[in-house]
Amino acid sequence: MTGTATRTVPRPGVRWLRRALRNPTLIAGAVIMLVVLALAVFSPTPYDPFAQDLDHGLDPPSPAHWFGTDQLGRDILSRVVAATGTDLRIAVLAAVVPFVVGLAVGLVSGYAGGWLDWIVGRVVDTFVAFPFYVLVIVVVFAAGTGERGIYVAYALVGWISYARVIRAKTRSLCRQGWVEAAYGGGLSHTRVVGRHLLPNVLPQAVVLLMTEILLIMVAVVTLGYLGLGVQPPTPDWGTMISDGQLFLTTKWWVSTLPGLAVVTTGVGLSLLGDGLADVWRLR
Repeated sequence: MTGTATRTVPRPGVRWLRRALRNPTLIAGAVIMLVVLALAVFSPTPYDPFAQDLDHGLDPPSPAHWFGTDQLGRDILSRVVAATGTDLRIAVLAAVVPFVVGLAVGLVSGYAGGWLDWIVGRVVDTFVAFPFYVLVIVVVFAAGTGERGIYVAYALVGWISYARVIRAKTRSLCRQGWVEAAYGGGLSHTRVVGRHLLPNVLPQAVVLLMTEILLIMVAVVTLGYLGLGVQPPTPDWGTMISDGQLFLTTKWWVSTLPGLAVVTTGVGLSLLGDGLADVWRLR
């Protein structure tokens, strides 16, 4: 009598998690972003980020003020931590509407084809012909400075990159026989798109989302630097860098330390996006 051994095949989610835990790039990005998010959510500031102390303006880093103070005597560490929450919140919220709209437009146009796909293709090509940040700045000028202008700008132009990538991916999938087989088997168009195409394009959309959040964060910092973004006295990395540029050669900490916060967050988002692409085998 011979016995047969059955081998348990891990579920797709378990296999994905195992690959993720073995990916050092993803782990490094996740650790950095968890620390940044913890600062953004809990904001454990040693001082009130709005409190001024003119007697201690432009003090260098010390045990009392680890990152020093700015020209108004405000604690830079407290303002950097508070700005983390401000800028990340804006970047994430500004990415939501473009993500949903671009994903839907790319899926529907890529699947439907015909005149709808032609129109979407021409609109995407027209927007891509212009520098992205120039479009954002123009819309912010028209919509008004501050958070509202940033949200409006990205709602209007941010969906283009998602639509372009997802449309191309969907068209590629539709050329494969299994999509026609699913529709020929009696499934409706809605079920083909939602049940078969969406799961195949969503990983690429999520990886693109990480990149877009990084680009939006850089745009928020740039707009703050130009005076078009978050308005004082709300802490913002871009405004802090702009305020410190006059003292860059003598009081380096005023703008350098907020700049390091931008770089650290950018590295974390980049590693996270690259790690997800590796785990989902998109590269």
